[in-house]
Amino acid sequence: MSAVTPSPKILLVDDDPDIIELLQYNLEKEGYIINSASDGRRAVEVARTFHPDLVLLDIMMPQQDGIETGRQLRELPELKNTYILFLTARSEEYSEIAAFEIGADDYITKPIKPRALMSRIRALFRREAQKSDPGEKIDIGGLSINRQNYTVTQDEHSVVLPKKEFELLFFLAQTPNKVFSREELLQRIWGADIYVLERTVDVHIRKLREKIGDRHIKTLKGVGYMFDAETE
Repeated sequence: MSAVTPSPKILLVDDDPDIIELLQYNLEKEGYIINSASDGRRAVEVARTFHPDLVLLDIMMPQQDGIETGRQLRELPELKNTYILFLTARSEEYSEIAAFEIGADDYITKPIKPRALMSRIRALFRREAQKSDPGEKIDIGGLSINRQNYTVTQDEHSVVLPKKEFELLFFLAQTPNKVFSREELLQRIWGADIYVLERTVDVHIRKLREKIGDRHIKTLKGVGYMFDAETE
């Protein structure tokens, strides 16, 4: 008998109880396992034990806003593969940039349309299921990139990367010395159904360089980025 795949777990974080109730009702109808928190600090506490596959996180909250909460969640090793999807009434570009700077996977403005939200969530989990062989491993330029457990080592030292940074590095390293435009990288890593700014790619490249150095990922001005396999 084949093993039953467990239902994904989703943590809802919002200080508006009506939004929590609306989201919980719709998500449980889809078969997801739900937990919730009404503020950022409590969300981090719950996440440590609940281990959600996805966090739906409001930005504007009392005590601790969603950006800081997301940053703290991204620092938890046990949540390195957890998706973070921000919910906010703010539509300013800087909010979106701040969200992706801390490793958001998607960004949705309020008022929330449940059907559209369900579609975005399914798209996130579907891309995860459709990824190539999870046993793939790349050893190149002093880096060892293992997709089975989302680990990276550089010169035998462990490097901790959030999921999107890992996926970006893995994708570039799969085809070394090939230049990819920002638009191509957005399509391949974030997907055609996720609406993010091209600057998001630049932010993730900068963070990768901070962690693995700038000798591997090169910029071709006006064109895009590539993984340089020729670097000593």
